[in-house]
Amino acid sequence: MIRRVATPLLAAVALVLGLAAAQAVDRRALPPNARKETARIALGRRLFYDGDLSIDGSMACSTCHLQHHGFAEGQRSHPGVTGEAGRRNVPGLANVGERRSLTWGDGSIRTLEAQALVPMLGTHPVEMGMKGQEAELARRLGRNACYARLFRAAFPQEQGAIGLPTVTRALAAFERSLVSRDAPADRFARGDASAIPAEAQRGAALFRGHCASCHAGPDFTDDRFHAVATGAPDPRDRGLGDVTAKTRDQDRFRTPSLRNVAVAAPYFHDGATETLTEAIRRHKGMTLRSDEEAVLVAYLEALTDKSFLTDPKLAYPDGPCEAD
Repeated sequence: MIRRVATPLLAAVALVLGLAAAQAVDRRALPPNARKETARIALGRRLFYDGDLSIDGSMACSTCHLQHHGFAEGQRSHPGVTGEAGRRNVPGLANVGERRSLTWGDGSIRTLEAQALVPMLGTHPVEMGMKGQEAELARRLGRNACYARLFRAAFPQEQGAIGLPTVTRALAAFERSLVSRDAPADRFARGDASAIPAEAQRGAALFRGHCASCHAGPDFTDDRFHAVATGAPDPRDRGLGDVTAKTRDQDRFRTPSLRNVAVAAPYFHDGATETLTEAIRRHKGMTLRSDEEAVLVAYLEALTDKSFLTDPKLAYPDGPCEAD
């Protein structure tokens, strides 16, 4: 993982990622581990945008995780390749490599490699529809010359093997590169008092008093599961309780990160809440005056990292193959 490599290697990877795609970079000059990690990120990026990861070629990871929405989607849920309705709202992926739990309602999925199998192979509901099609996936990717070269560069110890284990490891490497740390609220937290307006600063104080117990830490989530939504529970989706079968876990869902939240509507696991103001009001016990809601929304809007939403290094790879 990028954040665990030695400091010189991390610097080398960051240097490569920071260069424009059009620049000539001699990856052979990098230390072997940095070169391999760079290749994995490049491979994972191509896979993330490739419809060949779905049975009929119609759905890529990026179909539901859109960069301009913070790698969320912008609608309640997305139907799978068979037309079956999606079960839950698509979460954003900013700093997803830091998450300790990775789905709305299953605390056992704790690695990005394991999470990638849920949309690809899952049947409840069917999303990408690749269950039982592992050999077909390897065949499709293997006939692409760029993929063959990238898999060899990314997984030399596996002799460039193409299959679910290496596909998910490459996807995870790219997803760990989805780092968002330059929202106005970040600059404010680093000491730039002018980074956010006075209204948002008042909202920050209100946030600390009313929201930060669950939306905690640098990514505004404790990665735990809570039952916070008002209204009657949906018997078709009891969250963590559907996995554990424990009464105390009924209607508990993971606290989402609030990074780029203003561009990630609709909200909650069911995508039933259209605006930030409505989302605030949907929390149990949250009773704020309208002026308090306004300043809290102003602060939440300051969590939008515009550079992350437009970074070409995270976008569809329409340039030449990144392999040596």
